Amino acid sequence: MSKTPNEITEFQKSVDVNGYAFHWDIEKGVFQYEGADVMMFWIDSAFKVFLDSIEEISGQGTADLVYETAGYRTGLVVSDFYKTSFEDISNIAKILPNLYATAGWGKTNIDLDLEKKEANISISNSWETKIKKAQGSNRIGRFLPGHWAGVFTGLFETNMWYEVLNDNSNPNIINIKISESDITPSDNIRDLVQREEQNQIMKLEAMVENRTQELTDLIREISSPIIPVTDNIVVIPLIGKYNELRSKEMLENTLTALPQHRAKFVILDLTGIKSIDSEMIDMLNKLVSSARLFGMETLLVGISPELSIEVTKHQYSLGDSTYFRNLKHAIYFAFAKEGMQIQEPGKMK
Repeated sequence: MSKTPNEITEFQKSVDVNGYAFHWDIEKGVFQYEGADVMMFWIDSAFKVFLDSIEEISGQGTADLVYETAGYRTGLVVSDFYKTSFEDISNIAKILPNLYATAGWGKTNIDLDLEKKEANISISNSWETKIKKAQGSNRIGRFLPGHWAGVFTGLFETNMWYEVLNDNSNPNIINIKISESDITPSDNIRDLVQREEQNQIMKLEAMVENRTQELTDLIREISSPIIPVTDNIVVIPLIGKYNELRSKEMLENTLTALPQHRAKFVILDLTGIKSIDSEMIDMLNKLVSSARLFGMETLLVGISPELSIEVTKHQYSLGDSTYFRNLKHAIYFAFAKEGMQIQEPGKMK
């Protein structure tokens, strides 16, 4: 004895809705629609959480492209099945609204123009609109527009794309125009990748620019640190390589600060200089000359053997200064000229 469509057994139930068969096999945990396995989601809870998670992880822009591409590809699957079963596109366009309504995708109206290869689609009460409403969003979803672009791409066997025509007067209805186009999901994916790459490049450039500015500011701060030893003696340590900009800033900062110290001796410590060129020599000579104008005597210390060879090789002139091997000797010399001396604590009277 055959079973009727609505016959209920202990573990199985089959129902016919609008000519479409639903079948449950509780023992096996199977739910089928038209002989194919399907599953159910609560739209405004479980399915919303599923889509929320995608958007949270990937971001809104990427998520939209995922929905659009997934919708397009599922549309191709639908068109392939119905194109094989029903060759006439007009008949397929009449069948599909009932199919989607029965499956809970909303009420769909299709206005087809075969000559122009265009379709105007209106969808009300769709699951995507319900999810957007549950999300508190007024944006039109991208899955269903992409899906119908995929459906008619397969049916017309030419690339079709969508245009959303909503005027926002009724957010519960989605109005879509499908027509021939050069746009494809693959193109959109490439555009997204290029935009993401460009955004990453811009972020890296901004990070480099910020870091460069921080380093520049730091260099400016340490370009001419004036260290007072006593009221009459100051030390200026020179570190690294001085290009035109750094030399200019160092001179300006030093010459602005020097008069405030009213020192008699300026010790230029070259220990941190590893190489020397004509620009460096020019800066040193300007420092020496300026210090002399302030009535200060300049002492140069820390010239390494390698640096002295370089100075001699290029016949550089370091100006009229007194030279010392290290900072300690220069400070002793300045103290002596001031009639002072440094005594170790154990030897002080």
